[in-house]
Amino acid sequence: MLAARPHLEPHRRPAADSLVVKEIYLSLQGESSHQGLLCSFVRLTGCHLRCSYCDSAFAFYGGERLWVDEVVRRVRALGAPRVEVTGGEPLLQPGVYPLMEKLLAASLTVLLETSGAIDVRLVPPQVHKIVDLKTPSSGESDRNDFRVLDSMTARDELKFVLGTREDYDWARAQMAAHRLAERPFGLLMSCVHGSLSPRTLAEWIVADRLPVRFQLQQHKVVWDPDARGV
Repeated sequence: MLAARPHLEPHRRPAADSLVVKEIYLSLQGESSHQGLLCSFVRLTGCHLRCSYCDSAFAFYGGERLWVDEVVRRVRALGAPRVEVTGGEPLLQPGVYPLMEKLLAASLTVLLETSGAIDVRLVPPQVHKIVDLKTPSSGESDRNDFRVLDSMTARDELKFVLGTREDYDWARAQMAAHRLAERPFGLLMSCVHGSLSPRTLAEWIVADRLPVRFQLQQHKVVWDPDARGV
């Protein structure tokens, strides 16, 4: 339940001052070029996609509504120099933008994990955006908003999560069609856990000499694949 906040200006909308949060925890970053580094995580509730391989469906509903300032306080108390805002789909909540601004103001390195279905042009430029472009096996590839590619910078990374050879061929086609190797941001490829062999994907990448970073979901290797809060 949202605690009373003193001196809340009556003209401010609560939606911009608060968020529905599923969990806040400390772990190691499991993906991206930040993999292996100590990181706090803020997982927000809600998502408009229903990807077939989603591993965070528990974040679709529930959670606790918290003031943005309270989220920042809890993150700082965890003591990590970086924080990832994730979901669900974090950009669905208006309060995520002031949250990212305040996390940056607290001198934290801020990462954002988001789908490719919402353009990231309003995200603060200092945030490291990790954008998951949905592949065919997700069942949501028709929801991708390719404008997102023009809103990404050298600070950001585009991720393809692959479950099949069709996904891999589709990702290669997107790389060619959008000339992704010439873009300033990094490119990531990873496997749907339990669906595609990491060795198989690694061999495809080597054979085609793709300019991507191969990655595993570290947290699914170190801990139980279904564990939460890691």
